[in-house]
Amino acid sequence: MITLQDIGKTYAPGTKQEVKALKDISLKIEKGEIFGVIGLSGAGKSTLIRMINFLEIPTTGTVEVDGVILNSLAPRELRNMRRKIGMIFQSFNLLSSATVADNIAFPLRLEKKLSESEIKERVQYLLGLVGLEEKANMYPAQLSGGQKQRVGIARALAGDPKVLLCDEATSALDPKTTSSILELLLDLRQKLNLTIVIITHQMEVIKECCDRVAVIDGGVITEMGRTIDVFTNPQKELTRRLVSAVIHQELPELLAHTEIVKEYHEGAKAVIELLFLGPKADAPVIVDVAKECQVSISLLSGNIDHIQKEPFGHMIVEVAGSKEEIKKAIVEFERRVHKVEVLGYDERKQLSEF
Repeated sequence: MITLQDIGKTYAPGTKQEVKALKDISLKIEKGEIFGVIGLSGAGKSTLIRMINFLEIPTTGTVEVDGVILNSLAPRELRNMRRKIGMIFQSFNLLSSATVADNIAFPLRLEKKLSESEIKERVQYLLGLVGLEEKANMYPAQLSGGQKQRVGIARALAGDPKVLLCDEATSALDPKTTSSILELLLDLRQKLNLTIVIITHQMEVIKECCDRVAVIDGGVITEMGRTIDVFTNPQKELTRRLVSAVIHQELPELLAHTEIVKEYHEGAKAVIELLFLGPKADAPVIVDVAKECQVSISLLSGNIDHIQKEPFGHMIVEVAGSKEEIKKAIVEFERRVHKVEVLGYDERKQLSEF
């Protein structure tokens, strides 16, 4: 649905104030996908999303939406194309002197293609989609933040777009309201076959609803992939920091500052990190491996979270037994879980032995 090819954006080129906001960015977003872009403030997120509807004109590169290259369009053609691309904003951008219904009807009246009765019918349909049927005659000042954002979503959908852009659409909302807005976006994606692009600095938003994610830093995409893959195996330091804000995978402080593996009189000990995905997150893996391999397993830390409603478990365990028993346990863990990593071992033995 969306292709960005070698996109670059330079502000005030050739001057002392020159700023390269984006550098050689290329990505493809599939039809019906929810694609997230995350990064710290000033990374270039908002500039990137505004390239998709050409509110920002790229200095280099091409933008293609639904098979149309936006760079080649005349102003009138570009305006028509933008009707296929809805956009919602962090600050809602509602008309304070207009009712909820009139805010949603505003873009329809600008087009002058529908009669008032058709506009009214369309507005009622959109109010139903976002769950605000009873708020039609209220004003923005009478609404909560979540309700205002629902009005913004309904207005963005007024022209029946194929693409919905969300520029920090939940950062002004509390966690509970954020979750309800994300649930709404997931529902709208299914009902309307929308392609949704979400720009955010909240990793929780990415975790809850995005199919894929790109991490942007200094105007460059440093990491991109399926959300589940990026969360369970981040490659870059920035991504690891962002992921750790919502999924805690570090050693507990008590373990990090002590000698976590000591000599074991009956053999050896190994401290092992385990990552579980999907149904395996609920399986009795620890008990089964302990029985089958005749080892003692102590749970040092662990938690179960969800990425797009898929269970994701993280545990750190201490396995005690003979060298052969521990080796067998590690092989068995590798067969049963998503990822196994030996963090520590009895200092009398070499890691390669395990």
